[in-house]
Amino acid sequence: MGSPFEVLRVDPDADDDELRRAYRRRAKEAHPDQGGSVEEFQRVKAAYETILSGAADPPDVDGTEPDGSRADADAGADDARAGATPDTDADPDPEPQSAAVEYLNFEVFDDYGWSLDDDDLFERAAEADLGTTDHGRFRVEADETLLAAAERRGFAWPFACRGGACANCAVVLVEGELSTPVDHILPGEMVDHGVRLSCVGKPLTEELSVVFNVKHMPDLEELRLPPRPFERARTD
Repeated sequence: MGSPFEVLRVDPDADDDELRRAYRRRAKEAHPDQGGSVEEFQRVKAAYETILSGAADPPDVDGTEPDGSRADADAGADDARAGATPDTDADPDPEPQSAAVEYLNFEVFDDYGWSLDDDDLFERAAEADLGTTDHGRFRVEADETLLAAAERRGFAWPFACRGGACANCAVVLVEGELSTPVDHILPGEMVDHGVRLSCVGKPLTEELSVVFNVKHMPDLEELRLPPRPFERARTD
């Protein structure tokens, strides 16, 4: 099947930006709506995750230097296995937890003259008496992504790949925090502005306020894939 580098068609010494671009390119090629298949898409996703985790060996590398000695990186790994301890001062990653989520549909903003910069955005949504398709609350369990929880409640939020390779499922966090897994493809500046992917993000705080269906924001245009059908959500 080839090494993860061969699956992504990227050099073993590629930096993070090159890997991200290669992942997006291959994810588009492998997407079922682009002539690929679910199996091929999953191979591409697995290859990317394997490389980022450090578990992928470059092609034709057997772990030795030309003189037969172990590479420095492998020697370091041996030291770690022998008892070297990691930096204990580093903060542990927060664990996903269940959360109460208030959601708002970006699609209604133009009708009401709202902006993501409005401080009282969700107060305005409550006063507008929107239907549950566009505004409401639900709970996300600790083992669920935000998208999965919305679907469990019967909502049809937009998505395409479900693998963190596109921005079709993007949301903007107004309050709270979602995880950003290693296969996150959003540029750093967008993450800094609260954009997350609902298909892979899990809640890290007990409460979330999110604006969903933001895939048509100009900065996300180049990060979209052909969408799945986006039907209006069912109400409870």
